[in-house]
Amino acid sequence: MSTLFNHYLKDFIEYLRIEKNYSAYTIDGYTRDINEFFLFMNEQGIVTLDQVEYFNVRVYLTKLYEKRMARSSIARKVSSLRSFFRYLVREKVVKENPFTLVQQAKKGEKLPSFFYEEEVEELFVACEGDSPLQVRNKALLELLYATGIRVSECAAIELKDIDLEMSVMLVHGKGQKQRYVPFGSFAHQALERYICEQREGLMKSVEKHDYLFVNHRGAPLTSRGIRYILTKLMSKASLTGKIHPHMLRHTFATHLLNNGADMRTVQELLGHAHLSSTQIYTHITKEHLRKTYVSHHPRA
Repeated sequence: MSTLFNHYLKDFIEYLRIEKNYSAYTIDGYTRDINEFFLFMNEQGIVTLDQVEYFNVRVYLTKLYEKRMARSSIARKVSSLRSFFRYLVREKVVKENPFTLVQQAKKGEKLPSFFYEEEVEELFVACEGDSPLQVRNKALLELLYATGIRVSECAAIELKDIDLEMSVMLVHGKGQKQRYVPFGSFAHQALERYICEQREGLMKSVEKHDYLFVNHRGAPLTSRGIRYILTKLMSKASLTGKIHPHMLRHTFATHLLNNGADMRTVQELLGHAHLSSTQIYTHITKEHLRKTYVSHHPRA
């Protein structure tokens, strides 16, 4: 692969990290998508980025469709590459963005997966215990379910962001946006126990730091580490079907709406810039109402 390609990719990643304040997880996705396109360019004998034309883009998309790749995955790749070439135009590396003309077919609406309340209870049972890591895991799970914050936001929480007296937390969201999110009594008790009884003990062998959640060596718990813990808990709880840590965020929003919360409040708690991002959860609540009706109405 051309070292020049890597040079431009490195500059773009720095732009995403510093100017856009994207998470490491998001940047990894951009990097994979762009590197895959670089491989395609090599296969096609395209030696410079300004040689990429709309025709080449169509050939690339055809190859992706031939692999029977999900439309959502293709849409994500197009979005990554469109952003990359937009950056290259801004930096005067290329004259035009060949991905601007790509018209993606509208994706079929896919409802976010979420846990039912009984399944959430199974998760909490799976992390019961008195060991330092079990106490930490309980606090982690309680906080994620109580606030609906992203895994990356959870990894960034510091002790100064938590107000136990008011049961509220300052969350550092995407694009350097901040928001205050309250949490309930269960999360409060779990956090207080973890902070007061176990956190210092876990940090004995490392230099002191202020990150809330730590790993078994006392270092700050990363987004990847949080996902690993949640995946293990889900497996231990013997939950079936496709499960992923982001389902806790979906579950938070769904349970709030099912219990009467208004859309604007949920939007603010989730940190969504646009109400349309939150409205997808109304489809879940409608489906919940429909299933309840079918199950209980004598003439459904």
